[in-house]
Amino acid sequence: MDGDFPLEQPHTSRVYDYFLGGKDNYEVDRQAAEEILKAWPDIRTAARVNRQFMQRSTRFLAEAGIRQFLDIGTGIPTEPNLHQIAREVAPESRVVYVDNDPVVLAHARALMPSSASGAMTYIDGDVTVPSSVLLAPELTETLDLSEPVGLSMIALLHFVEDDVPQIISTFLDALAPGSHLVICTITADFAPEQVQAAQDVYRVRKLPAQVRTYDEVSRWFDGLELVEPGVVPPHRWRLGDAAEFGPSFDAKVSCWCGVARKP
Repeated sequence: MDGDFPLEQPHTSRVYDYFLGGKDNYEVDRQAAEEILKAWPDIRTAARVNRQFMQRSTRFLAEAGIRQFLDIGTGIPTEPNLHQIAREVAPESRVVYVDNDPVVLAHARALMPSSASGAMTYIDGDVTVPSSVLLAPELTETLDLSEPVGLSMIALLHFVEDDVPQIISTFLDALAPGSHLVICTITADFAPEQVQAAQDVYRVRKLPAQVRTYDEVSRWFDGLELVEPGVVPPHRWRLGDAAEFGPSFDAKVSCWCGVARKP
Protein backbone atom coordinates (compact mmCIF):
# COMPACT_ATOMS: atom_id res chain seq x y z
CA MET A 1 0.00 0.00 0.00
CA ASP A 2 2.85 2.38 0.72
CA GLY A 3 3.68 2.55 -2.96
CA ASP A 4 0.42 4.39 -3.58
CA PHE A 5 1.51 7.40 -1.55
CA PRO A 6 4.33 9.93 -1.86
CA LEU A 7 6.72 9.28 1.00
CA GLU A 8 9.33 11.96 0.38
CA GLN A 9 7.15 14.80 1.69
CA PRO A 10 5.39 15.00 5.08
CA HIS A 11 1.71 15.83 5.19
CA THR A 12 -0.08 17.88 7.85
CA SER A 13 -2.74 15.19 8.41
CA ARG A 14 -0.16 12.50 9.10
CA VAL A 15 1.95 14.77 11.31
CA TYR A 16 -1.20 15.55 13.31
CA ASP A 17 -1.91 11.82 13.54
CA TYR A 18 1.54 11.36 15.08
CA PHE A 19 0.86 14.09 17.65
CA LEU A 20 -2.33 12.25 18.64
CA GLY A 21 -0.44 8.99 19.09
CA GLY A 22 -1.71 7.42 15.88
CA LYS A 23 0.14 4.92 13.72
CA ASP A 24 -0.99 6.09 10.27
CA ASN A 25 2.13 8.08 9.44
CA TYR A 26 5.47 7.55 7.77
CA GLU A 27 9.06 8.17 8.75
CA VAL A 28 9.11 11.49 6.92
CA ASP A 29 6.07 12.60 8.95
CA ARG A 30 7.61 11.44 12.23
CA GLN A 31 10.85 13.29 11.50
CA ALA A 32 8.95 16.52 10.82
CA ALA A 33 6.80 16.01 13.91
CA GLU A 34 9.80 15.51 16.17
CA GLU A 35 11.35 18.74 14.88
CA ILE A 36 8.09 20.56 15.60
CA LEU A 37 7.95 19.05 19.09
CA LYS A 38 11.42 20.39 19.83
CA ALA A 39 10.19 23.86 18.95
CA TRP A 40 6.82 23.55 20.72
CA PRO A 41 6.83 20.62 23.18
CA ASP A 42 3.19 21.20 24.16
CA ILE A 43 1.75 20.73 20.68
CA ARG A 44 0.54 17.26 21.65
CA THR A 45 -1.58 18.88 24.36
CA ALA A 46 -2.94 21.33 21.80
CA ALA A 47 -3.90 18.45 19.47
CA ARG A 48 -5.65 16.55 22.25
CA VAL A 49 -7.60 19.59 23.50
CA ASN A 50 -8.52 20.41 19.91
CA ARG A 51 -10.08 16.95 19.43
CA GLN A 52 -12.04 17.37 22.65
CA PHE A 53 -13.38 20.69 21.36
CA MET A 54 -14.46 18.96 18.14
CA GLN A 55 -16.46 16.47 20.17
CA ARG A 56 -18.14 19.11 22.36
CA SER A 57 -18.95 21.45 19.49
CA THR A 58 -20.36 18.63 17.36
CA ARG A 59 -22.57 17.49 20.23
CA PHE A 60 -23.68 21.09 20.76
CA LEU A 61 -24.71 21.43 17.10
CA ALA A 62 -26.51 18.08 17.06
CA GLU A 63 -28.41 18.97 20.24
CA ALA A 64 -29.29 22.32 18.63
CA GLY A 65 -30.96 20.46 15.76
CA ILE A 66 -28.23 20.33 13.10
CA ARG A 67 -28.52 17.11 11.13
CA GLN A 68 -25.98 17.79 8.37
CA PHE A 69 -22.24 18.24 8.82
CA LEU A 70 -19.48 19.31 6.43
CA ASP A 71 -16.10 18.63 8.02
CA ILE A 72 -13.23 20.13 6.02
CA GLY A 73 -9.74 19.00 6.92
CA THR A 74 -11.04 15.93 8.70
CA GLY A 75 -7.65 14.21 9.03
CA ILE A 76 -7.03 10.53 9.62
CA PRO A 77 -10.03 8.98 11.42
CA THR A 78 -9.81 8.83 15.21
CA GLU A 79 -12.24 7.45 17.77
CA PRO A 80 -14.71 8.97 18.30
CA ASN A 81 -14.95 10.91 15.06
CA LEU A 82 -17.43 13.63 14.18
CA HIS A 83 -20.05 11.31 12.67
CA GLN A 84 -20.03 9.12 15.77
CA ILE A 85 -20.60 12.07 18.08
CA ALA A 86 -23.41 13.48 15.90
CA ARG A 87 -25.13 10.10 15.62
CA GLU A 88 -25.10 9.58 19.38
CA VAL A 89 -27.56 12.48 19.43
CA ALA A 90 -29.27 11.98 16.06
CA PRO A 91 -28.66 8.67 14.22
CA GLU A 92 -30.01 10.19 10.99
CA SER A 93 -27.18 12.76 10.81
CA ARG A 94 -25.54 13.05 7.40
CA VAL A 95 -21.83 13.80 7.18
CA VAL A 96 -19.42 14.80 4.43
CA TYR A 97 -15.72 14.65 5.22
CA VAL A 98 -13.16 16.57 3.15
CA ASP A 99 -9.38 16.22 2.99
CA ASN A 100 -6.63 16.15 0.37
CA ASP A 101 -4.31 13.45 1.73
CA PRO A 102 -4.51 10.06 -0.06
CA VAL A 103 -3.82 8.27 3.23
CA VAL A 104 -6.89 9.95 4.74
CA LEU A 105 -8.88 8.96 1.66
CA ALA A 106 -7.91 5.31 2.01
CA HIS A 107 -8.86 5.20 5.68
CA ALA A 108 -12.06 7.14 5.14
CA ARG A 109 -13.28 4.68 2.54
CA ALA A 110 -12.51 1.75 4.80
CA LEU A 111 -13.69 3.10 8.14
CA MET A 112 -16.52 5.50 7.38
CA PRO A 113 -19.39 3.50 5.87
CA SER A 114 -22.83 5.09 5.72
CA SER A 115 -25.42 3.77 8.11
CA ALA A 116 -28.93 2.77 7.17
CA SER A 117 -30.31 6.02 8.59
CA GLY A 118 -27.61 8.58 7.86
CA ALA A 119 -25.56 9.01 4.70
CA MET A 120 -21.84 9.70 4.86
CA THR A 121 -19.18 10.27 2.24
CA TYR A 122 -15.70 11.63 1.66
CA ILE A 123 -14.54 14.26 -0.83
CA ASP A 124 -10.96 14.57 -2.02
CA GLY A 125 -11.01 18.36 -1.99
CA ASP A 126 -9.00 21.46 -1.13
CA VAL A 127 -10.36 24.18 1.15
CA THR A 128 -8.43 26.82 -0.82
CA VAL A 129 -10.47 25.80 -3.89
CA PRO A 130 -14.02 25.88 -2.52
CA SER A 131 -15.46 24.72 -5.83
CA SER A 132 -13.62 21.41 -5.38
CA VAL A 133 -15.94 20.82 -2.43
CA LEU A 134 -19.12 22.74 -3.24
CA LEU A 135 -19.43 21.39 -6.78
CA ALA A 136 -18.53 17.81 -5.90
CA PRO A 137 -21.41 15.43 -6.66
CA GLU A 138 -20.71 13.62 -3.38
CA LEU A 139 -21.70 16.80 -1.54
CA THR A 140 -25.02 17.42 -3.29
CA GLU A 141 -25.91 13.71 -3.16
CA THR A 142 -25.42 13.63 0.62
CA LEU A 143 -26.35 17.07 1.96
CA ASP A 144 -29.35 19.30 1.24
CA LEU A 145 -27.84 22.79 1.18
CA SER A 146 -31.28 24.37 1.48
CA GLU A 147 -31.26 23.10 5.08
CA PRO A 148 -28.79 24.12 7.83
CA VAL A 149 -25.32 22.58 7.84
CA GLY A 150 -22.64 22.47 10.50
CA LEU A 151 -19.45 23.63 8.75
CA SER A 152 -16.41 22.40 10.65
CA MET A 153 -12.96 23.89 10.01
CA ILE A 154 -11.12 22.56 13.04
CA ALA A 155 -7.30 22.43 13.10
CA LEU A 156 -7.36 23.48 9.45
CA LEU A 157 -7.01 27.21 8.89
CA HIS A 158 -3.53 27.50 10.40
CA PHE A 159 -2.48 25.47 7.34
CA VAL A 160 -4.09 27.98 4.97
CA GLU A 161 -2.00 30.95 3.88
CA ASP A 162 -4.62 32.25 1.44
CA ASP A 163 -7.41 34.77 2.09
CA VAL A 164 -9.26 32.95 4.87
CA PRO A 165 -12.19 35.43 5.15
CA GLN A 166 -12.91 35.00 1.45
CA ILE A 167 -12.74 31.21 1.73
CA ILE A 168 -15.12 31.20 4.70
CA SER A 169 -17.49 33.60 2.95
CA THR A 170 -17.62 31.42 -0.16
CA PHE A 171 -18.59 28.36 1.85
CA LEU A 172 -21.12 30.18 4.02
CA ASP A 173 -22.76 31.82 1.01
CA ALA A 174 -23.59 28.31 -0.24
CA LEU A 175 -25.20 27.28 3.06
CA ALA A 176 -28.69 27.94 4.37
CA PRO A 177 -29.53 30.34 7.22
CA GLY A 178 -29.27 28.50 10.51
CA SER A 179 -26.01 26.88 9.45
CA HIS A 180 -23.14 27.06 11.92
CA LEU A 181 -19.41 27.69 11.49
CA VAL A 182 -17.00 25.91 13.85
CA ILE A 183 -13.34 26.96 13.91
CA CYS A 184 -10.29 26.11 15.98
CA THR A 185 -6.90 27.45 14.90
CA ILE A 186 -3.42 27.98 16.31
CA THR A 187 -2.28 31.34 17.63
CA ALA A 188 1.00 32.79 18.85
CA ASP A 189 -0.80 35.11 21.26
CA PHE A 190 0.04 32.99 24.33
CA ALA A 191 3.45 31.45 23.63
CA PRO A 192 4.89 33.49 20.76
CA GLU A 193 8.44 32.14 20.71
CA GLN A 194 7.50 28.46 20.74
CA VAL A 195 4.59 28.72 18.32
CA GLN A 196 6.49 30.90 15.87
CA ALA A 197 9.40 28.44 16.01
CA ALA A 198 6.99 25.59 15.24
CA GLN A 199 5.57 27.58 12.32
CA ASP A 200 9.10 28.01 10.98
CA VAL A 201 9.68 24.23 11.11
CA TYR A 202 6.48 23.60 9.17
CA ARG A 203 7.58 26.03 6.48
CA VAL A 204 11.10 24.58 6.28
CA ARG A 205 9.45 21.21 5.76
CA LYS A 206 7.44 22.77 2.90
CA LEU A 207 4.20 22.57 4.84
CA PRO A 208 1.89 25.60 4.84
CA ALA A 209 1.59 27.32 8.22
CA GLN A 210 0.14 30.64 9.34
CA VAL A 211 -0.80 31.41 12.93
CA ARG A 212 -3.31 34.18 13.64
CA THR A 213 -4.12 36.65 16.39
CA TYR A 214 -7.32 36.95 18.39
CA ASP A 215 -8.40 39.94 16.31
CA GLU A 216 -7.84 38.08 13.05
CA VAL A 217 -9.80 35.04 14.18
CA SER A 218 -12.61 37.18 15.58
CA ARG A 219 -13.04 38.87 12.19
CA TRP A 220 -13.69 35.47 10.59
CA PHE A 221 -17.03 35.49 12.42
CA ASP A 222 -18.13 38.92 11.15
CA GLY A 223 -21.80 38.89 10.18
CA LEU A 224 -22.49 35.74 12.19
CA GLU A 225 -24.09 35.22 15.60
CA LEU A 226 -21.35 34.02 17.93
CA VAL A 227 -22.37 31.33 20.38
CA GLU A 228 -21.35 32.02 23.98
CA PRO A 229 -18.65 32.23 25.27
CA GLY A 230 -17.41 33.67 21.96
CA VAL A 231 -13.82 33.34 20.71
CA VAL A 232 -11.86 31.60 23.46
CA PRO A 233 -9.20 28.91 23.91
CA PRO A 234 -10.83 25.53 23.18
CA HIS A 235 -10.59 24.27 26.77
CA ARG A 236 -12.66 27.31 27.80
CA TRP A 237 -15.49 26.60 25.36
CA ARG A 238 -18.43 25.07 27.28
CA LEU A 239 -16.35 22.76 29.46
CA GLY A 240 -18.03 23.50 32.77
CA ASP A 241 -15.73 25.19 35.26
CA ALA A 242 -12.88 26.57 33.12
CA ALA A 243 -11.40 28.34 36.14
CA GLU A 244 -9.18 25.33 36.75
CA PHE A 245 -7.19 26.25 33.64
CA GLY A 246 -4.65 28.96 34.27
CA PRO A 247 -2.63 31.08 31.83
CA SER A 248 0.05 28.40 31.64
CA PHE A 249 -2.46 25.96 30.16
CA ASP A 250 -3.63 28.60 27.67
CA ALA A 251 0.00 28.79 26.52
CA LYS A 252 0.24 25.02 26.15
CA VAL A 253 -2.86 24.89 23.94
CA SER A 254 -2.28 28.17 22.05
CA CYS A 255 -5.48 28.04 20.02
CA TRP A 256 -8.53 30.20 19.46
CA CYS A 257 -11.89 28.62 18.75
CA GLY A 258 -15.45 29.69 18.19
CA VAL A 259 -18.89 28.60 17.02
CA ALA A 260 -21.28 30.93 15.23
CA ARG A 261 -24.68 30.77 13.53
CA LYS A 262 -25.50 32.18 10.09
CA PRO A 263 -28.59 34.39 10.50
